[in-house]
Amino acid sequence: MYDVYEIRKDFPELALTVNGRPNTFLDTAASAQKPEAVLEEMTSFYRTHYANVHRGAYYLSEQATFAYEQARDIVAGFIGAAGQEVVFTRSATESINLVAASWGMNNLRPGDEILLSEAEHHANLVPWQTVRDRTGCTLKFFAVNDDGSYNPENFYNALSERTKLVGVTGMSNVLGTVFPIREIIAAAHAVGALCLVDACQSIVHQATDVRELDCDFLAFSGHKLYGPTGIGVLYGKHRLLAAMPPYQTGGDMVRKVTLEHTDFAEPPARFEAGTPAIAEAVGLGAAVKYVQSLGMKNIAAHEKELLAYANARLAEIPDLKIIGTAPDKGGVISFALGSIHAQDVAFVLDKEGVAIRTGHHCAEPIVNRMGYTSLARASFGLYTAREDIDRFVAALGKAKSFF
Repeated sequence: MYDVYEIRKDFPELALTVNGRPNTFLDTAASAQKPEAVLEEMTSFYRTHYANVHRGAYYLSEQATFAYEQARDIVAGFIGAAGQEVVFTRSATESINLVAASWGMNNLRPGDEILLSEAEHHANLVPWQTVRDRTGCTLKFFAVNDDGSYNPENFYNALSERTKLVGVTGMSNVLGTVFPIREIIAAAHAVGALCLVDACQSIVHQATDVRELDCDFLAFSGHKLYGPTGIGVLYGKHRLLAAMPPYQTGGDMVRKVTLEHTDFAEPPARFEAGTPAIAEAVGLGAAVKYVQSLGMKNIAAHEKELLAYANARLAEIPDLKIIGTAPDKGGVISFALGSIHAQDVAFVLDKEGVAIRTGHHCAEPIVNRMGYTSLARASFGLYTAREDIDRFVAALGKAKSFF
């Protein structure tokens, strides 16, 4: 049985008070809180196993290397990949930049097209603008419906034989829209294109199997998956990674170096130059094991129930408009409260101990597309309870009366 109140005990920060009120944390889409299992694993590693990896012929280095590579295997198993297909990066942003710089810069030419949704996070937009500017390829977009839902006609009309890469978010961090990734990947392959999935939001809400999806690249970050900051993941099909030049160069990504020439290591080492984020990788492995212990289906069911409850409660508030009402969406609610500026709403809510996000959420084009320059956003996690929603709604009532 999924007991959210027992689960909340695993997250020490949720027990804090904010401005004398319970900590109502509704910004998990930006960065999730960390369970004790992650904190303890990282502390233990630093206390008893720390050394640099892959280099030392001594006990501590061997232990650190084992822990680091074990974390890779845990992550690989979580997404259905082989260990050699999992590259540790600094963040999902770096993962996408790696693909853009290493694959995009070397494979795209004038006349080629990159196709993205208009709902992409800046991390899956700006790197491709740079590729376009430097290679002369074309950057195209497919629009979503006014309610934020996926529009297949728009997608298929934009897809062509010139498309070389489709980049799409698994779930919009603004609209909450869950995109039909499997369908999009199959369509991309049908025209000979590759597909990159930004799974930062979707991977924490639903099971992800890269073999079943048949995606070519997939990126996600550790900190949204209840793990530490400073660690991200890039999955890539091995044949693609093996054909890509290094993104960065230096130590530990080489096979042989002379003054005249360097032979690079095979993936994933080829893309992990320098001392990696060892403890962060270990923490990510612990985070993956934690969510697996709860069950991804259980987490998804819990968040679906929370979303339905939140929608019902928010419907009680006059002048509140939810932006993004696709039938298939995750636990993200962006909203406008009458004519009150989003920042003012957040200011009042903070005084009530309620943490939400405001602004364009690093997805400015889709916020503008919906007719806004700034939106307030509440987002849920595996630890969010109905009481959080109730305090959120009560705080919104105070914001309305205040302004």
